[in-house]
Amino acid sequence: MSNSLTHLALKRFKKNRSGLFSFWYIIMCGVVAVFAYFLAPDNSSNANQMHVEIHSKKPGFNVQMLTIPSGNVDSQNSFQKLLFGTQNQDSELPILGYRILENKLEINTYREGDAASVIKTYPLEIFNNNPENYIEQRTFLLGTDKYGRDLLSRMLVGTRISFFIGFIAVFISLVIGITIGAIAGYYGGKIDTFIMWLINITWSIPTLLLVIAITLALGKGFWQVFIAVGLTMWVEVARVVRGQIMSAKQQQYVEAAKALGFSDARIIFRHILSNIMAPVIVISAANFAAAILIESGLSFLGIGAQPPTPSWGAMIKDHYSYIILGKAYLAVIPGLAIMSLVMAFMMIGNALRDALDVRN
Repeated sequence: MSNSLTHLALKRFKKNRSGLFSFWYIIMCGVVAVFAYFLAPDNSSNANQMHVEIHSKKPGFNVQMLTIPSGNVDSQNSFQKLLFGTQNQDSELPILGYRILENKLEINTYREGDAASVIKTYPLEIFNNNPENYIEQRTFLLGTDKYGRDLLSRMLVGTRISFFIGFIAVFISLVIGITIGAIAGYYGGKIDTFIMWLINITWSIPTLLLVIAITLALGKGFWQVFIAVGLTMWVEVARVVRGQIMSAKQQQYVEAAKALGFSDARIIFRHILSNIMAPVIVISAANFAAAILIESGLSFLGIGAQPPTPSWGAMIKDHYSYIILGKAYLAVIPGLAIMSLVMAFMMIGNALRDALDVRN
């Protein structure tokens, strides 16, 4: 059996059930984020197929759905569908019933209560003279939103925003924070004083206000939010790296590297950083959770991912008024999704902190 520090830390992590469960939950969310369009019942771009007739339906709602072929040739390959969903989506129409006549299909559109149903007819040619193949019983497992879109599909595709913003924001924060923190901690003096002044100034600005300012400067959009969140999260990383390097540069292996004539860049990035990554990994997990919360807050305020891009924060914004209208699930479901993913990252961060603690 190996007695390396990595092996021992891995053993301690495996014994932490909450951390292990959080790890597999995050992996599952990552798989859902990548293959969202293959898993979603509505695989149209942004899961934006609207059925206004069946808006705000409860979970488990069933209805007959008629698919009307668009006639457009689908030129997308599988990779494009994986990334962007199906672009040439046929239109869909909820119906109460249908009749096949001699050369046409007669349908009764879906209506609620005492409202009169509208009768529409379509030539059988557009259905290849076999309309039964274009009518199916559709079940909306999580119901529909106020625009009649499948809430489950929107939740699955929305996982991409909340999940990948963590990766991109943490990556940006690590690149900036490690570089600035390493320079400040290794060289000290006036360089350290200036960098600490910059860190303190950035630290004094409320995170959400700073993100809003950067977002407004870069413009509203998907990638702008990712960059804005990443540019506000480097401070914590820089402070941790600076403190760790100030302690590590006094160690004998650093003196030996200097005696061998290694460059400062090699000493910092190949020798020191490899020995201080444990606290950086832990703070990265916390930053993951913070990035998800910040993006959700921005989307709730309307300056995050823009419609029709599905975002859990935007879903809460669209439906929070439904809480008092007896349809609280429209806001509660995305809220629970945000809470569970944030909690998973916080728990895995705590598990990593315990596993990587050298005192254990």
